[in-house]
Amino acid sequence: MRTTLKRGIGRGHAASGNGKTQLPPGPIDPVTIYRQPEPPRASGRSRALRILGWAAVVLAVGVGGVAGGAYLYLHESVAAVAPKSADVKRTIKSLNLPVAGEPATALVIGYDRRAGDAKGTPSRSDTLMLIRADPKAETISLLSFPRDLRVEIVCPGAPTFAGKINAAYARCGAQGTVETIRKLTGTPINYLVTVNFRGFRQLVDKLGGIWMDVDRRYFNDRGGPSGYATINLQPGYQRLGGYQALDFVRFRHTDSDLYRNARQQLFVRALKDQIRTDFSLTKLPKVIKVLTSNIEVGQGGGSDVSARTVLSYAVLAYTLPPGHVFQSRIDGLEGSSDLTTSAENIQRAVQQWANPDVESPKKATAVALGEKVRTKAPPPRSTTVAVLNGNGVTGSATNASYLLSQRGYQMVLPPNGIPANAPSYDYFRTKIYFEPATAGAKLAARTVANLFGSADIQKTTPAIRQLSNGAMLTAVVGQTFHGTLAAAPIDQTPKREPANVVPGASAAIDLLRARQGKVDFPLMVPTVLERSSWIDRERPIRLYRFDDKGRHKTVRLTYRMGTNEYWGVQQTDWQDAPVLGSRNFVRNIGGRRYELYYNGPRLHMVVLRTRKGTYWVVNTLLDRLSNENMLAIAKGLRPLSKVRS
Repeated sequence: MRTTLKRGIGRGHAASGNGKTQLPPGPIDPVTIYRQPEPPRASGRSRALRILGWAAVVLAVGVGGVAGGAYLYLHESVAAVAPKSADVKRTIKSLNLPVAGEPATALVIGYDRRAGDAKGTPSRSDTLMLIRADPKAETISLLSFPRDLRVEIVCPGAPTFAGKINAAYARCGAQGTVETIRKLTGTPINYLVTVNFRGFRQLVDKLGGIWMDVDRRYFNDRGGPSGYATINLQPGYQRLGGYQALDFVRFRHTDSDLYRNARQQLFVRALKDQIRTDFSLTKLPKVIKVLTSNIEVGQGGGSDVSARTVLSYAVLAYTLPPGHVFQSRIDGLEGSSDLTTSAENIQRAVQQWANPDVESPKKATAVALGEKVRTKAPPPRSTTVAVLNGNGVTGSATNASYLLSQRGYQMVLPPNGIPANAPSYDYFRTKIYFEPATAGAKLAARTVANLFGSADIQKTTPAIRQLSNGAMLTAVVGQTFHGTLAAAPIDQTPKREPANVVPGASAAIDLLRARQGKVDFPLMVPTVLERSSWIDRERPIRLYRFDDKGRHKTVRLTYRMGTNEYWGVQQTDWQDAPVLGSRNFVRNIGGRRYELYYNGPRLHMVVLRTRKGTYWVVNTLLDRLSNENMLAIAKGLRPLSKVRS
């Protein structure tokens, strides 16, 4: 068997194998990359167990376990969400085939017609969202596109033109939207989900409403065909009915599509939280009827999505670890009715969406609290790796070694010029061997195994050690390696910023005193505020009950930032609200217990628990308050009885 590693590239010069890489004089290029055999297409059964059942994750923008439970309850209902319209049937033929064991992506199109539209008027795609599910990393990523974003519209069989992204659906149907999004992002799309917004309203109502945090007062009583939709919502955490929820996620009367997208993603998270805590099998028949009447789901290749596929990914959505739903947004948007941004901003959003940094909440917490950021594994520049061919396919070790070197790993060749072949070629799964006596080797092995996807790790053996030339890790590529590595997450760790706060007890203390006698728990005063913030003039405080039964009263304070964004402090004795079930971390600071809730690296909510109440500091829709400011505000909460005006 010929060697699969080219001599001179990746050879370490130190006896330990931990020396710097030696390269031959002159440029390395051209580099030969051997083409691996195409991975086998998943059978219907294996795909059902491994790829995303999108009907179980979204209705409008997410129904996760609801649909999964529905299909478990009534198996025959799956066929009812199969594509019915000619538009969707035609479109799914152009989708990318999902591959077993790999992340899968769905494009969700939420559409509606406005009152007064003439018969035959094309529907508008008011919601466009990419959802990516990665079963290995146990993550779901969301990326929304503002409906007014100006892009190149791709209509099959017609010249491209510049226009708002929602024009793709109005002019070219689902196929035009798929091709436009695919060209804009460069990402494959495996599933298509189209949803009528009538179904959105009905689903929320059949679930008994959806618990959501409303950041401020929303009011508009001037509707009509030429105006914005009417809306009348008070600030605070509350249960919204179907029409209210739709009004909230579609609102854009006094702000932009950037905030609208944030409200849509907030709905996804709220629905997931509620399904975990407040869903009953008695609601399933009604939910099924809504789903089957208002949703179409198709997958690449044109075959119907199976019930087992739906169920398997409903389980993924239901059992995600806390903080493993990641929300990406497109930054740098400019304009009002037409939004534009640079191609670099779009690509950065796509990269963050496709490669979420699972460790970002932990790293962000360490930075905000001034703790040392602990990296789980040595960085690639400090990790030496030898690669051996364990599948007998010529070029496997060469390709893997080159790809790892591109990620910054220090590559090592076997000693004395011997071929870079494993003791046998019967490795099915790639295996990463590590030196147990080397600090951080096991963690480094896990990191490299994640790059290979389907890979195992174990302590090195004498036979492997003879070929490793002293490297920290030895990767034996198996049949599951097909010539590519998983993308590395983009490090989103924020830089530490001093808390930018000022004294602010006077903003709310009189309002709180007037209401203390009306609740059964002690109220807290926010004694420090973000520097540009002050109590909202329109609806500064609200005392209300969470539900008609009156089991829990609550007080909501609303603050307005100088950027015209709103954050709040919710105070109640309700200890197990749905939103409180997905915390990332608990920290004891100054003798108090704080629960931290993240959106990626951004701290979205801090909860202070006492024996008599819970107190939530809730960030703005776009999480504009820095992590340090959020913590400072939470630490500044003081009992009303102990604060002097």
